[in-house]
Amino acid sequence: MKSSRFAAFAAAALVCPGLVLVASPASANPAAGAPGAHNAITDVPGIRVGQVQSDTAPYLTGTSVVYMPQMSVASVDQRGGAPATKETDLLSPLNSNPGVNAIQLGGSSMYGLSATNGIIRWLEDRREGVGVGAGGVAPIVPAADIFDLGRGGDPKARTSAEWGYLAAQATSDGPVRQGGVGGGTGARGGGLRGGVGTASVHLGDGIYVGAMVIVNPAGSPVDPADCTLYGVKYGIGNEFAGYKAPKKKECNPPTPPAAAAEQPANTTIAVVATNAPLEKAAAQRMSGNAHDGMARAISPIHTLGDGDTVFAVSTGKGEALQINDPADTRQLNAIFNAGASTLARAIAKAVLSSESIGNTTSYCDRYPSACKDMKQLKQWRTQGNAPDVTPETFAQASQALAQTPVPAPAGADNGKDKGKPKPKAAPAGNTTQQESQNGMVLASGNTGGPTLSTGVTTGLLAAGILGVGLLGMYLRGRRRATTGRLS
Repeated sequence: MKSSRFAAFAAAALVCPGLVLVASPASANPAAGAPGAHNAITDVPGIRVGQVQSDTAPYLTGTSVVYMPQMSVASVDQRGGAPATKETDLLSPLNSNPGVNAIQLGGSSMYGLSATNGIIRWLEDRREGVGVGAGGVAPIVPAADIFDLGRGGDPKARTSAEWGYLAAQATSDGPVRQGGVGGGTGARGGGLRGGVGTASVHLGDGIYVGAMVIVNPAGSPVDPADCTLYGVKYGIGNEFAGYKAPKKKECNPPTPPAAAAEQPANTTIAVVATNAPLEKAAAQRMSGNAHDGMARAISPIHTLGDGDTVFAVSTGKGEALQINDPADTRQLNAIFNAGASTLARAIAKAVLSSESIGNTTSYCDRYPSACKDMKQLKQWRTQGNAPDVTPETFAQASQALAQTPVPAPAGADNGKDKGKPKPKAAPAGNTTQQESQNGMVLASGNTGGPTLSTGVTTGLLAAGILGVGLLGMYLRGRRRATTGRLS
């Protein structure tokens, strides 16, 4: 029965901050109500994360990818007034899309949505996506981006397909680096630097809920009354050990309302995930409830200048929990509540993990007394892979994206090669192999358009020469015939 798999859910849902009330059976899993091994969204089985960024002027932006090696059920709830999103209609329970392969949380606003093209290409090269016939695939990669344009000095210094490709290559199921990395590199909110945060909780019986967020709100994560972070109160156990309310002299005068100091375009975006099997409608409900976590940790939230968006993912297999089945209500409520609380925790971790850059101050530099005893900050800021985009890695990604093999027309061999084994596909960027095997290559280079391979060009030249020769023979024959008739 479905309910037997989630026997600990109701008890886990009652966990108060700092307490663990239920112990799960002896296993590699932590106690029910405790964070996972990494305290990150990657504790959810079937979730991997990749991030790349650049903070070298004029850049201050990046891309984060949440990748599911097995296509997973997903949905979305969008509540801010100024979203920059892609492929969100596919996630409605009313539409037929079966799931997603990855979700992008990026910088560079609407321009950064092009980074999904690199993620899609990486997935296509691995043959991951919805089958579209004749061996082709259509990778499904929804996306949401924050507004960070110009924060590194030039609004045209932004992400592209190459960044998405590199982020996909960097995906891992290990620790996730937090702070000013990935899609949160240029993030800020409440006059402070924002960034990437993540957290998880084990609900018992091997079921996890995790969240990953990019904090870039028009509002503020800081309570102006005492300059504490709203989200810290939702911490589990010693998660925020060492954190203290800032000294009064640091908090005086109180922080001004963030919305007045910020640009009109912002956005906080997130993914919440679980390995409990959910129907698509339940995933949409989970994404909607997770917005409560934003509201707990940021104020004001969902303004007309924000594009606040939460995706929900279920990697679980088996009989799905359904929102219209009363037998599933208890378990679903536990999952949904955990998603909201976990997202609030991730928001606080993002703000604490960020470090000052340029003229943008971090929370811990603005209120040093609050953070001075938090030894875990170094771990949050350094664990996990988040490579910088360099000219060299950008060029490598460009080369991988530049060559798109075009299959030879059906029947071109006239049956001569029937029964022969087909050659293996060449690696991306290996032009010589692709030309010899496929006959044509579309290359994006200085010509600005498609070019034919050397083999095809030589063939066309030979055919042209042969045609000229035959035409000459025909004309000489005509002259001889005409001369004979006139004499």
